[in-house]
Amino acid sequence: MKYMRSKSLPLLSAVLATFVFSAPVAALADSSIAVQGVTLVNKGRVAVGRIPANLRDKFGETFGSGSGMSIDTKSWVRNADGTYKGSLWLLPDRGYNVAGTTDYRARLNTIEVTLAPVAPGATPPAGKEQSGVDAKLIDTMLLKDDKGADTTGLDPVNGTRPAEGSMPLLPAAPNGKISLDTEAVARLPDGTMFISDEYGPYIYRFAADGRMMSATPPPAALLPMRNGAVNFASNNPGPGESAPDPKDPTSGRQNNQGLEGMSLTPDGKFLIAVLQSATRQDGGDSSSTRENTRALVYDAVDPANLKLVHEYVVPLPVFTNEKGKTAVAAQSEIYALSPQTFLMLARDSNNGYGVKGDKSLYRSVVAVDVSTATDIAGKFDADKPVAPKGVLDASVKPATVSQFIDINDSADLARFGLHNGAPNDRNNLSEKWEAMSLVSVQDPKLPDDYFLFVANDNDFLTQDGFQVGAAYKGDGGGDVDTMFQVFQVTIPGLATK
Repeated sequence: MKYMRSKSLPLLSAVLATFVFSAPVAALADSSIAVQGVTLVNKGRVAVGRIPANLRDKFGETFGSGSGMSIDTKSWVRNADGTYKGSLWLLPDRGYNVAGTTDYRARLNTIEVTLAPVAPGATPPAGKEQSGVDAKLIDTMLLKDDKGADTTGLDPVNGTRPAEGSMPLLPAAPNGKISLDTEAVARLPDGTMFISDEYGPYIYRFAADGRMMSATPPPAALLPMRNGAVNFASNNPGPGESAPDPKDPTSGRQNNQGLEGMSLTPDGKFLIAVLQSATRQDGGDSSSTRENTRALVYDAVDPANLKLVHEYVVPLPVFTNEKGKTAVAAQSEIYALSPQTFLMLARDSNNGYGVKGDKSLYRSVVAVDVSTATDIAGKFDADKPVAPKGVLDASVKPATVSQFIDINDSADLARFGLHNGAPNDRNNLSEKWEAMSLVSVQDPKLPDDYFLFVANDNDFLTQDGFQVGAAYKGDGGGDVDTMFQVFQVTIPGLATK
């Protein structure tokens, strides 16, 4: 969402423990969920680190933080002193856009990381609470279209590029550039990568040098429709442009609610992508009924030609908001454990450092299992809803969801000098946690333990910003750093690539 005012797991096809959709209760730092004989354990936070909000990349523009993340597991090294070193890719979205979108060029950042974790449950030394992750920007690569031209973050208001050759109809901005609002990244061994976006919502494949190679449209049910035609606008027009009419799609993905989560399975054979919340026709026209989103599972054996093989309904977490009303936590990222299971990062909105609200009521990593869910591929497409007005069709069984990590756990946050809620300062978690990736702890004594990295999307909020040729001061007066939180988790049987 925008700021506007990738390991197979045996037996993981078992049904996960039932998730209770209610206001979250603070969990123990060391907690677990049972998966029919397999236990996933959250040992709590072990490190926190920051990148300053006013950092600029090699193009002289304000660094964008984590809408998507992929750890380079081949680079990961465990040192003799128990520290680690490696790199990761961090994907920003469409740029600073409080008053509308801008001609920000899509890009991918390479971050060098040194990790010095504390033991699970331990407290870092005084003054070092947020020094466990030392992250440095070492490179930035622009993402180009299939013809080698720059892409843009501008809203494709009523704009498309006709299908040509192997490329489908694409969202195009008024300046003629292909519009991208990138949200998730999955790297392949050959350096090519899948990147999902919100405008399409499409899945793009890029070469290692950042040039677009192919584009995969979603099923028709997810395509945003206005006046009987595909219209990729998100109601965030750029300077001098008009809003779309109507402002919201009549069906398909809601504005700014595209393919927010995407991940390759550990064997690289399948790619899973999840819509941020329900389509318009499935209750996505209201924040209280957008619970039934969709997960798409593609055969990725031929990366140039993804084939949809399964589609499932995933019920998003529901909680009670500050007004006592039912609200739905949209999902922000996934990490695939197998073709049938994945971790999913879900959160509320408008609460945290950088926005007016201070206390988040829901931020969690949940586990999703689709093994017993109804495969709806080809059955509830185009104009046939699977959950009209948010009520799931009686013939459809959704995925099962279990809470795994409560990111808002107050005691766990306090060990690292962080908190959830007032005072709304830089140690209050920021609003948007949207990136997640996993890497082994490389400890022979703990062969099933991993570091789960979670990062925020800081919406480019700084008082010393520069983008698209102009200086800016972020709305609200805050400097929202890019932050990494690292959890140590146990996932038995997970095979890494």
